[in-house]
Amino acid sequence: MYIKRHAEAVIQRVSKRKPVIVVTGARQVGKTTMLGMLHPDINSVDLSSPLIRQIAHDDPSTFFDAYPAPVIVDEVQKVGELFDYIKVRVDVDKTKGQYYLTGSQSLPLMKNLSESLAGRAGVVRMLGLSNREIDAVDYAKPFTPTRKHAEEMEQQGASLEYQTIIDRIHKGFFPELYETPSSLDDWDSFYDSYMATYIEKDIRDMLQIQDESAFLKFMRASASLTGQLLNMKNIAEACGKDNKTIKRWLSVLESSGLVFLLEPYFNNFSKRLTKTPKLYFLDTGLACWLLGWNTPEQLVRGAMWGHLFETFVIGEVLKSYYNAGKYHPLLFYYRDKDKNEIDLLIQDGGILHPVEIKATSDPNKSMISAFRRIESIPDMTRGEGAIVCMAKQRLPLTPTDTILPVSLI
Repeated sequence: MYIKRHAEAVIQRVSKRKPVIVVTGARQVGKTTMLGMLHPDINSVDLSSPLIRQIAHDDPSTFFDAYPAPVIVDEVQKVGELFDYIKVRVDVDKTKGQYYLTGSQSLPLMKNLSESLAGRAGVVRMLGLSNREIDAVDYAKPFTPTRKHAEEMEQQGASLEYQTIIDRIHKGFFPELYETPSSLDDWDSFYDSYMATYIEKDIRDMLQIQDESAFLKFMRASASLTGQLLNMKNIAEACGKDNKTIKRWLSVLESSGLVFLLEPYFNNFSKRLTKTPKLYFLDTGLACWLLGWNTPEQLVRGAMWGHLFETFVIGEVLKSYYNAGKYHPLLFYYRDKDKNEIDLLIQDGGILHPVEIKATSDPNKSMISAFRRIESIPDMTRGEGAIVCMAKQRLPLTPTDTILPVSLI
């Protein structure tokens, strides 16, 4: 069963303006499937095939004669030579929507784009399924903790039961897990295969890794910090590598679309604010698998339940921006030297919206005591805020702050 993706509208919009459309995202988030649904009648070729990749590498011109535009080319970053040939062709024929390129490693992909296709390509970023997509909610605007946003979501009938939330956080959001009913054995097999494929097809080539067990230890150590301040020293000690190696490996996880670093809010008015980012896995199911939380029950009873709930919320917020074609949202967290912390700040022009994230169904005002800290930030206005949590319904907490069920993100 295909689940309609909100990024489809972004693809259609970009394809009316650019001859080349590039879709980036982690392996198996549904890039190729989505393009195939949008354009079922055009050519498609996958450069993951060694034979096809060799043909493209040896003779790019003949390759495009065999697969003329409009065409979908998967894993295009594997043959960098193709970008120059695409440039020559679109400079001659400026028809929009000719080349649909996908890639699961954004670093080499974006490097080739900047060198060969600057101004000719539109980039679309994809993450896994969002709750809105799974529940067929058409509303596709970016999340803000405002009354207007919440009312729009309520009009769409957005609602999630407590157990459904837990089950989805544990399952994760790769489309394959939602195509048919799946068991926990299917879940384990999927992630086991996913990691094997990721290391074999992406990591081994990019990092020239000889010790795959060390990289898996790195992944598990990183997952243990999801929803927390990044501590590269702890990760390095866990897998026996130096900080330089960990930094390089972490950049590849970012490039692969598997993790997101939420930067701290920094304003020149104060040097007291922390500068360490927070680490979030972009698929909670993968984090659960890496950490050995084999059932939803183990997850919710475990010591990391709060961090994984926060990871889930940050991921859903980020999806809401990416799915609207906004790839550089002004999202931050706040923490000062006195350890006053706000889980998420959303900057909208000169307005800062504070968000606290709690894995509880019974929040209270004390949980947003840090919100007052942003009221004194020069040139910024403190906007509407919320506690995003497991509550069943939206309720007022203060004149400007709301208890917001996670289903309304």
